[in-house]
Amino acid sequence: MEESFSLPSRIESVDEAATKADEFAKRAGLGDDFIASIDLAVRESVANAVKHGNKFDESKSVDIKLIRNENGFEMLVIDHGNGFDPDDVPDPTDPANLLKASGRGILFMRAFMDVVEWTEADGGGTLVRMIKLQQT
Repeated sequence: MEESFSLPSRIESVDEAATKADEFAKRAGLGDDFIASIDLAVRESVANAVKHGNKFDESKSVDIKLIRNENGFEMLVIDHGNGFDPDDVPDPTDPANLLKASGRGILFMRAFMDVVEWTEADGGGTLVRMIKLQQT
């Protein structure tokens, strides 16, 4: 089961992406706890794509692909910005960074998903691949 869609680079797209992911996960038969993890990950990744990747440029889309397979759930979020290196983001758990606003989204995505990977998207931008494994 798969679903793909594109949204404009505006903050309202975060809620729209979360709603679509929630509906997809329910149709796929995933449970409430599973869906809660997905919700947070989609919100953070799309917010990052809109704000940091595409810099609110509504001529650039955020492309999202949701996949339900035998292992669980996979989500791809692609922006069309200049790309970035997640290792350059300050660690929000470092005492020197506790009051900084950046970096928490990546921390949350890694906490709620089993796999989080960043690669350069075809044609530029950043592709975020996240997987949540279904516990048996």
